[in-house]
Amino acid sequence: MDLKPTRDGFGEGLLELGKTRPEVVALSGDLEDSARAIWFKKEFPQRFFSVGIAEQDMVGTAAGLAMAGKIPFACSFSQFVTGKALEQLRVMVCYQRLNVKIVGSHGGLSVGADGATAEALEEFTHMRALPFMTVIVPCDALEAKKATLACVDYPGPVFLRLGRAPVPVITKPADPFRIGQANVLRDGDDVTLVACGILVAHALQAAEELAKEGIAARVINVHTLKPIDRDALVKAAKETGAVVTIEEHTVIGGLGSAVAEVLVQSHPVPMRFVGVEDRFGTSGDPTELLKAFHLMPGDIAKAAREILRVKETL
Repeated sequence: MDLKPTRDGFGEGLLELGKTRPEVVALSGDLEDSARAIWFKKEFPQRFFSVGIAEQDMVGTAAGLAMAGKIPFACSFSQFVTGKALEQLRVMVCYQRLNVKIVGSHGGLSVGADGATAEALEEFTHMRALPFMTVIVPCDALEAKKATLACVDYPGPVFLRLGRAPVPVITKPADPFRIGQANVLRDGDDVTLVACGILVAHALQAAEELAKEGIAARVINVHTLKPIDRDALVKAAKETGAVVTIEEHTVIGGLGSAVAEVLVQSHPVPMRFVGVEDRFGTSGDPTELLKAFHLMPGDIAKAAREILRVKETL
């Protein structure tokens, strides 16, 4: 199985857009190499804007370019662009519903050695709460490329969250990608595993582990956290009766919260949340960090067994 960072898929998609869409421009806060926007910069230097280490200025500039008819992709570390520039995103971009695409690379624990101050574990919460902001979290590099190509024609603000570490490419070129429409990657009637980002691969591995015990787990890739696919989630809850959410993000306000918000109003079922608890990240090898924060396939399988025991008592 190929290993590739999701940021590479974005870089490939942006370069492809540069060749076919002259209105597409890119900006970076001195991190175009890390975010893979450098490939666009080398090919289209007149359509690339480096604003230096000034994320607030980058978002403001992107807003101005959008008002002039361009489609700007503003790229930086996810923690910097969603943290430092939150006010600019809120007032300059979302309040005016501008067609700005925000690209947060190095999201989650996969930043590794850069440590807690650079590990974005709260950006789903921040971006979901902004009115009119669309939130996309691709599971692999191929899906990241599809998301990049799709969001250029999706009106309004979009946040695209990417990772640094190489991860398995689990999707195929022919697999559909539509913003707001989740993909069921594995059928099952006993429990539903709802995942996003690089932990979709872990959810599939957990489903394999559970299958050896006679447990049929449905796996849903929710690549779009907002607008979330309510129909797919309610259908899964009705048919399986138990849900586990999995995310490389805090459990406070992220994917788990988004799923719970849907199900508590439409079809409440027992749930478990696999994600980062109420804490900061830390430095370390990305794989070791996923183990330390209990985000491995075994942790997901354990949560599924726990929720099935609850389901049996109802």
